[in-house]
Amino acid sequence: MREHGRILHLLFILAVSFHFLLDSPGVSAETESAYPTCAASDRATLLSFKSSILRDTTGFLSTWVGEDCCGAWEGIQCDTKTGRVIVLQLQAGSDGTSFMKGVLSPSLGNLEFLQVMLISGKQIMGPIPESISKLSSLTQLYLEDNMLGGSIPSSLGKLTLLEALSLSGNRLGGVVPPELGSLKNLVQINLGKNVLTGGIPSTLGKLRRLESLDLCSNSLSGHIPDFFGELKNLKYIDLSDNEFSGSLPNSISNLPYIHSLILNNNHLTGELPRQIGNLRSLCTLSVSQNLLTGTIPDSLSRLPNLWHLNLSRNGFSDPLPASLAQGMPSLLRIDLSYNNLHLGSVPAWIANRELRDVHLAGCRIEGPLPHFSNASSLNSIDLSDNSLTGQIGNFFVSMTSLDTAKLSNNMLESDVSGIILPSGLSLIDMHSNRLYGSISAFITNNIGKFLEIVNLSWNRIEGTLPEFRQGSNLRSLDLCSNRIAGTIPNSMSNLVNLRRLDISRNNIQGNIPANLGQLQSLEWLDVSTNRLGGNIPKTLGSLRHANFRSNYLCGQIPQKRPFNVFPAAAYAHNQCLCGAPLPSCSRTELQR
Repeated sequence: MREHGRILHLLFILAVSFHFLLDSPGVSAETESAYPTCAASDRATLLSFKSSILRDTTGFLSTWVGEDCCGAWEGIQCDTKTGRVIVLQLQAGSDGTSFMKGVLSPSLGNLEFLQVMLISGKQIMGPIPESISKLSSLTQLYLEDNMLGGSIPSSLGKLTLLEALSLSGNRLGGVVPPELGSLKNLVQINLGKNVLTGGIPSTLGKLRRLESLDLCSNSLSGHIPDFFGELKNLKYIDLSDNEFSGSLPNSISNLPYIHSLILNNNHLTGELPRQIGNLRSLCTLSVSQNLLTGTIPDSLSRLPNLWHLNLSRNGFSDPLPASLAQGMPSLLRIDLSYNNLHLGSVPAWIANRELRDVHLAGCRIEGPLPHFSNASSLNSIDLSDNSLTGQIGNFFVSMTSLDTAKLSNNMLESDVSGIILPSGLSLIDMHSNRLYGSISAFITNNIGKFLEIVNLSWNRIEGTLPEFRQGSNLRSLDLCSNRIAGTIPNSMSNLVNLRRLDISRNNIQGNIPANLGQLQSLEWLDVSTNRLGGNIPKTLGSLRHANFRSNYLCGQIPQKRPFNVFPAAAYAHNQCLCGAPLPSCSRTELQR
């Protein structure tokens, strides 16, 4: 759930970075037509860094030739008067093929006039050089999305002009250095997605200019500090995916500019502060997967800008405050799933709003599927793990913008051959209901170019698998534990994006088509507990998980990877399979 609030955060970071660059001496919107020759010492330092990069597919370093490092070298900006390097900006693309592999050269500490360092090379390893602490002019340090290890140097606390520090997406361990509290000009700290331990140092309470704090996805622990309430400029806090415990301090309700508070997946206890309604700028409140209890504060209704509310997977109990019906006018996303709520039905104030995402899984909702007055605005809906009954009928008809639908583990009874899904739907999960009817009709009617994930397992669906057309983007098809018969069609090889196929616990017979091996993305295959015969095709070499047990398969198991690394249980209870990991084949069995 960490992606929630990222749009606002990204806009904030872009604005901060643009402000820093425009304020940097020698960098202006109107670039000078000519630079003086760069200093020989800076050029030597850059070439030393280049030599520490073993491979570069970004193309940046291939331009680092000749004498003119200021005008012709990509990623380098110089002061227009002195020719000293003030910006080093090397960022690999996000396509997976663009990267720099190597280490950070300690010589980088010799760029004494450097103001901005951004090196995001994906495969840059080793420690952060201590020498970076010598860059006394540095205002921005971005070393994110690399493979840097070791600890965060405490000497970074000497960079007194630093306004932005981002070391996210590395393998940095140890503690958050208390010395960072000396950086009184810091506006942004991002140390997320590392392996940091310990607590949040009290010295960070001195950072009165701090606007953004991201420590997500580490192993940090301890309590959320009370001093957060004194950092009045905070706009963004993300402490998700850590091991923080204790209650949320009341002081956090004193932050007038906070727009995103993201605390998912910790061990927080107690209640949400009753004064949380004081956070008038709050847009995103996400505290899912904690141990929070009590009732949901009625003060949430006073949040005029709140558009994303995620309280899922806690212990919140009834009743829902009546004031929520008139409050939160900006609300677009709500997730109350898996609490101790007994809603009975979807509250009218939810069903009648123009919402994008409604997630009410495990909220003890009963009766027929609800009617949503503004169904065309819905992007995702999750009503799984309730006690919904009756027909699906025209439930999806008006949901023209729907991308994700989860109705699993209810008591819905419908003929799937009559269900028409929205044309843009990418995921449908209706497993563990009482659905029946023809699987062939359902697939023919609904699997087009957008649907990627289908789960109809554990129902009463019958019929045979249809012919599959080309052009589908289907990635996962789970039809296990139904009453499907017939054979596996050869046309299943047209599902070129298929990664997962589970048709176990049905009545499917015939052979496993060898042309399934054409599905180069197929990683998961479960055909167990059917009536399949013949051999296991050698062509299925892309599999990482497979289950062939309880069929009528015969012959030698292919004696190569991946087949010889699957457990014996994956081949058990067949007619006459042999070969590792089962007992060796006899001469007669080898001739089959």
